[in-house]
Amino acid sequence: MRAGPFRRVLARPAWAAFGLGLGLALGQAPWSLWPLALCALAALIWLVARAETPGRAARIAWAGGAGQFALALSWIVDPFLVDIRHDGWMAPFALILMAGGLALFWGAAGAFAGWAGRGTRGRAMALVLALSAAELARGYVLTGFPWALPGHVWIGAPQMQLAALTGQYGLTLVTLFIAALPVLLPVGPGRSLGAGLAVAAVAGLGLWGAAREAAPVPTEADPPQVRLIQPNAAQHLKWRRDMIPVFWERQLAYTAEPGDPPPDLIVWPETAVPFWLETAGDGLETIAEASGGVPVAAGIQRADGPRAYNSLAVIGAGGRLLGLYDKHHLVPFGEYIPGAALLGRFGIRGLAANDVYGYAPGPGPRLLDLGARLGKALPLICYEAVFPQDLRGTARPRWLLQITNDAWFGTSTGPYQHLALARLRAVETGLPFLRAANTGVSAVIDGRGRVLASLPLGQQGQITAPLPPALAETPYARTGDWPVFLVLCLGLAAFVATRALK
Repeated sequence: MRAGPFRRVLARPAWAAFGLGLGLALGQAPWSLWPLALCALAALIWLVARAETPGRAARIAWAGGAGQFALALSWIVDPFLVDIRHDGWMAPFALILMAGGLALFWGAAGAFAGWAGRGTRGRAMALVLALSAAELARGYVLTGFPWALPGHVWIGAPQMQLAALTGQYGLTLVTLFIAALPVLLPVGPGRSLGAGLAVAAVAGLGLWGAAREAAPVPTEADPPQVRLIQPNAAQHLKWRRDMIPVFWERQLAYTAEPGDPPPDLIVWPETAVPFWLETAGDGLETIAEASGGVPVAAGIQRADGPRAYNSLAVIGAGGRLLGLYDKHHLVPFGEYIPGAALLGRFGIRGLAANDVYGYAPGPGPRLLDLGARLGKALPLICYEAVFPQDLRGTARPRWLLQITNDAWFGTSTGPYQHLALARLRAVETGLPFLRAANTGVSAVIDGRGRVLASLPLGQQGQITAPLPPALAETPYARTGDWPVFLVLCLGLAAFVATRALK
């Protein structure tokens, strides 16, 4: 009787895998239930490893990935509900296509494991390597989308500190290996070596991470102060004619608030300025007057001939333009539409900009020199903070500055996951990460990924806080993803060679 339900699970492994994928998703922010996620991942690896054909392994792995992405990325429906009359019909298709499409990477990993691995243990190890490689590829292929990786379940836990050595893809490889230990080593009555080693590995990483978090950091006697503005302009109200002046005046008021000590820089979120740079008139001077001459880094749209850009402008005294950065890593189908002219005829258009055609990409990452006190910052607009490789496209900055408009995702899990990825970027680089978000979560994050100050989601206000110190350059910041890439190539090549010798 007790074995009945277990046999039914094995008879329908794809459905079981889908359910385990849902459990794995609960390790992502804001739930962050990493013990549950790790157990679900271990069970999913076991299910795939039991499959004796590549096709069966692929179906089980795909189902697990589909479950994981369906829940972890459920926020993808929210942008389509902002203008539900025009875009609402796309919401269910977006979630289905997103979850099912991204799960193809997992299905491919499962197929490789079923083809290359010998026995349950061999397939488990092949899956660890292949799924790690698939997740790395997901960060690059078709502009990339490295969101909700298995390694992200550690964000907020001490184990996250490992990313300073390995980056998020190495963290994912280690996570998958730990989850596979109960399958790789004998497990059963009186033989729980694999499970015991998994627990020991998690505990060891946790202790090491906690020690790293607690280690002393450099201090400054008079650190520069940065003010982050959060106007809380809901997306369905943000561009309404009667509400534009409300949000404009709100931002000016927070900018003009006195500070003790006063800010050295004031930051407005993405597309916070309600006019285009070319038609600003005296608008930039108004911002400068409100700031009392303190530089303001603000999200603004601009045009250059037929091209539109999502930009960050640094506005100085008298409205003078001190610096400009154009977003270069755009959101497919959100900020631009591949094949826009053709798809526009079928009612498929960009959600965030310029109706059908969207934004043009900027030339690439660049540093903004913000003066002697603030040093050089690497600007990131919204989605660009998701890509660790983009943070290595310039000389090392003093700090990371993100402006974003997460109002598109309402109060869903999306803004919390976006904040979590910012924390991981801080750990990977050892750099402070400051983010101004329209509706939240605006935050000051130190080089170990700790949130030192923040404004909650859905709340208006401002934070004035000292800029945390930059830490020593991390091993990952020096090497990037190459070490993990080489390990995966060697491991997968060994499985292919072994398979060829059969």
